[in-house]
Amino acid sequence: MKLADLATRLDLRVFTAKGKLDRPVAGGYAGDLLSDVMAHAGKDDLWVTIQVHPNIVAVAVLKELAGIVLVNGREPAAETIERAEREGLPILGAPAAAFELIGRLHGLGVKGS
Repeated sequence: MKLADLATRLDLRVFTAKGKLDRPVAGGYAGDLLSDVMAHAGKDDLWVTIQVHPNIVAVAVLKELAGIVLVNGREPAAETIERAEREGLPILGAPAAAFELIGRLHGLGVKGS
């Protein structure tokens, strides 16, 4: 499934890289500890987190993730938006809690890494 499809089906807000939503999503990973994400997330995964600081962009680019979804209504910091736009990394947002959003992703066929 493509990131654009998930964004539409889950009514996600697109914060950055609107032109890059054609990326395929191979799976998903949820975590807020950057070292854990670096150790376990896979290429083309969609990362679900509450973190909003610029370092999330560096981790997502390093791991070649499809994108990041911020949960609990969080919005990325201004510097995070700038970095994500430079890198072409989609950051999306959901008002839902992580548990709810992950359940919905799983119901759409997105499996964990």
